[in-house]
Amino acid sequence: MFKKKVIIIEDQDDLRDSFELIVNGTKKFRVLKTYIDGESAVAEVHKTLPDIAMVDLELPGINGIETIKIIKEKSPKTECIIVTVYDDPNLVFKALKAGAAGYIIKDANYLEIIDSLIQLDNGGAPMSPQIARIVIQNFHINEDSPLSKRETEVLELISEGKSYFQISEELFISKDTARSHIRNIYIKLNVNSKSAALAKAKKDHLI
Repeated sequence: MFKKKVIIIEDQDDLRDSFELIVNGTKKFRVLKTYIDGESAVAEVHKTLPDIAMVDLELPGINGIETIKIIKEKSPKTECIIVTVYDDPNLVFKALKAGAAGYIIKDANYLEIIDSLIQLDNGGAPMSPQIARIVIQNFHINEDSPLSKRETEVLELISEGKSYFQISEELFISKDTARSHIRNIYIKLNVNSKSAALAKAKKDHLI
């Protein structure tokens, strides 16, 4: 029986070996190759052309998000799934924007991992329950937000750690305009720092 090709990118030996055993124990998938870092994987992906890439977020060298971006550029048909210990909302959305089609937490049992691969192969978007909750909450943005659409965009970029210059570059506005938006955000949220603005915005589901 033809088996779908899977590559595993994980720097922890025990986890990499465990994932390999789980995948090779299925009837539908086989591990084509394992890697301890993203660089090695992306250097070969145009030749290996895997059906699925299981990618850790925290890797030596380029991180999992950058690894996925490059994989999708070199092998667009490869479906990528993040397997990580991190459930930080910013990381979740960065991974999904980079091209990840699934996101599961490493404490998932072997049946959940297999089910995630099957879902992915069937065109689904497998996610651990806590990750699915984060994604759903993102759609529950407060419709009564005092912030304009542009101010919300600026605040989202601030939450990603972007500087005034980076914000102006991404939104095609001047640095003075970016500063003006941030001043307005502070006034509307009644705060006087970026950290306070982000805390209030997250509490009130403004971003």
